[in-house]
Amino acid sequence: MAAAILRRARSRRRRPPASPLRAHARPPAPASARLRVLAPPRPTNQASRGGPAAPSDPAGPAPGPRALVPAGSGGAGRDPPGSMAGARGAGCAALAAGARPGKRPQEPEPEEPFLLAPAPSPGDGSDSGLSDSEESVFSGLEDSGSDSSEDSTEGEDGATSGEGHGRTEKTTGQQVQAAGTPSPKTEAARAQGADEYAQDSSDEEDVRNTVGNVPLEWYDDFPHVGYDLDGRRIYKPVRTRDELDQFLDSMDDPDYWRTVQDPMTGHDVRLTDEQVALVQRLQRGQFGDLSFDPYEPAVDFFSGDPMIHPVTNRPADKRSFIPSLVEKEKVSRMVHAIKMGWIQPRRPRDSTPSFYDLWAQEDPNAVLGRHKMHVPAPKLALPGHAESYNPPPEYLLSEEERLVWEQQEPGERKLGFLPRRFPSLRAVPAYGRFIQERFERCLDLYLCPRQRKMRVNVDPEDLIPRLPRPRDLQPFPTCQALVYRGHGDLVRCLSVSPGGQWLASGSDDGSVRLWEVATARCMKTVPVGGVVKSVAWNPHPSTCLVAVAVEDAVLLLNPALGDRLAVGSTDQLLEAFSAPEEAPVQPARWLQASEEEREAGLRLRIRHSQPVTQVTWHGRGDYMAVVLAAQGHTQVLIHQLSRRRSQSPFRRSHGQVQRVAFHPTRPFLLVASQRSVRLYHLLRQELTKKLVPNCKWVSSLAVHPGGDNLICGSYDSKLVWFDLDLSTKPYRVLRHHKKALRAVAFHPRYPLFASGSDDGSVIVCHGMVYNDLLQNPLLVPVKVLRGHVLTRDLGVLDVAFHPTQPWVFSSGADGTVRLFT
Repeated sequence: MAAAILRRARSRRRRPPASPLRAHARPPAPASARLRVLAPPRPTNQASRGGPAAPSDPAGPAPGPRALVPAGSGGAGRDPPGSMAGARGAGCAALAAGARPGKRPQEPEPEEPFLLAPAPSPGDGSDSGLSDSEESVFSGLEDSGSDSSEDSTEGEDGATSGEGHGRTEKTTGQQVQAAGTPSPKTEAARAQGADEYAQDSSDEEDVRNTVGNVPLEWYDDFPHVGYDLDGRRIYKPVRTRDELDQFLDSMDDPDYWRTVQDPMTGHDVRLTDEQVALVQRLQRGQFGDLSFDPYEPAVDFFSGDPMIHPVTNRPADKRSFIPSLVEKEKVSRMVHAIKMGWIQPRRPRDSTPSFYDLWAQEDPNAVLGRHKMHVPAPKLALPGHAESYNPPPEYLLSEEERLVWEQQEPGERKLGFLPRRFPSLRAVPAYGRFIQERFERCLDLYLCPRQRKMRVNVDPEDLIPRLPRPRDLQPFPTCQALVYRGHGDLVRCLSVSPGGQWLASGSDDGSVRLWEVATARCMKTVPVGGVVKSVAWNPHPSTCLVAVAVEDAVLLLNPALGDRLAVGSTDQLLEAFSAPEEAPVQPARWLQASEEEREAGLRLRIRHSQPVTQVTWHGRGDYMAVVLAAQGHTQVLIHQLSRRRSQSPFRRSHGQVQRVAFHPTRPFLLVASQRSVRLYHLLRQELTKKLVPNCKWVSSLAVHPGGDNLICGSYDSKLVWFDLDLSTKPYRVLRHHKKALRAVAFHPRYPLFASGSDDGSVIVCHGMVYNDLLQNPLLVPVKVLRGHVLTRDLGVLDVAFHPTQPWVFSSGADGTVRLFT
């Protein structure tokens, strides 16, 4: 026992000091390094004199050097193949480690060899975690000579290099011989030394990729991601799978949810059950170690009992009595900052409570006063006679009323309680629904939505649009001047000559009367033998011709009034026509009048297949359009007077046609159906525009003399103004009449338009159209003209303006024609 203790003490005294290289290799290698860096110990006199091996080398002498440099230490800014070269060098060095002994670089004693041993694991201490007995095994005490020989060897310092070389070879031979015949303790130590690499934590990241501590983004442009232990490239897996393949894998592969991609190699790795459980624990915020108990009872380091001895009895330091200069400088900076105003002292906290009465009447400086959107709560109704403890008898309910009140729903009751009578106020019991009503009142206060209605003090006169005064818009007709009497039935239509001297009117009594405008004298009466639906005077001033629509024919009359030259030129125009040899096929027949009819003024008769409802002339006086009361595309026909030709301009129908009109300046034809107004280009033979008046039934149509505006009257008492340059929707809708509109008309010269209705009135409006396209038309109603008597619920049937004067004619169901000037 004493000999063992003595040998252990000697071995500790003779242990050589650790060299800087060996001490540097002690700490654990970084995680990116795939091989440990091993540095040889610096040779000592003990090794050169054949002493025992270093006690920190448990595996004995190594056959060669195993110092490997990590692949990633070649420089971070270079191309990644530099790391490939490092890995190749590491692999070659690893292969050469078992084949040949390494040679140490040049030292002050170049002839002495050195011994290399594998470095201990990172978890080992300076003594490799071995006991003293095991240290004696590896220190070489059992295989070396006696103590006296070691002492004598240690005492000789002046030996020559040849002797030292001989001793070194002898010591090496002894160690090899000792390694050849190991003892049981040596076997156990070697097993433990080999085990330490299996538990090395530096290789847990990936044993295949030895790229080192290099960013993987450097390999984005390369086909590989690193190198293995042999220095070969680790190529990236070919990723040719799209999202559809990944979706199919997620459906077919049951382990798809536990498969992740390794960023070091690019391969898919399937997580084990333990790894999945670890991830789930971390996601739940638990500890990764399953055996760790976070709720184990805490053990106090200090006990609660006072002790007589202090924990430490170390005397106080000297610096604890000396003021600190650093703290003094900090305090002086803070004082300077407070003086300069850079650091503001903390304001004292307000001790008043932060809650307040929500519905209290607060001053304007309070929170609710600053809150502009504050809506005060509605106040409770004051109690009435029913709430009295001694109500009047009429407020008390009888038995029947009490039963009815009890059967009603709570929301249907006028009173939420039953009025009762008590002899005195002291006999009134506590109110049973007091708490419930207070609770409902609180709910109403903070749950009932309220809305602030802004009361704007607006003068009603300001809401009326600023319109010019009617006296500023004169002239316009204001009063009834003449009444043209003579028809025996309602007068459906009228027309004024281009010069304004004569007036033609058609009635249901089967006659057409020609009047002198200035005197209201009937100049001529032409019987036509049927109801006259429409009358139109030829607008050409040199042509004296009137078109009359009677049943299925259009009669062309020469009234023989006015200038005799105009009357004669009209007859010459009609007689100058020569019929062609082959009569073309036409939708209408042109018939010459007989001698008796010519004496009455009739010149031509145009026969149609259906009754005619309207006839209108073109501005030049050679064409006229007629509307037939038929179904199909032949509702509208156009007749040419000079060539006596008729044609149907449309191939298909778009509803029942009500009115047609020619454009005053351009080759357009306007066709009004029940719900729309279509504008056709006659030369191009195409539809140009479709106007939607938003009326139930269009009754009349008129075009402005300028051609850019038109008005429509409807049976639902609307007058619609269209601006053709603005939109297909109405510019303005006027609802001045109370009944259906029968006729509308524009004045040829003045900015006036009029409308006649079944309510017996004619409304004259000022309609100024400006030449400036940016300025909208000005529409102002100026006068309501009355005079016609309602007959069979019919009032005014037609209106027409005088061509030169601001006069308007109207024909009514009372059989009269009236002139307003």
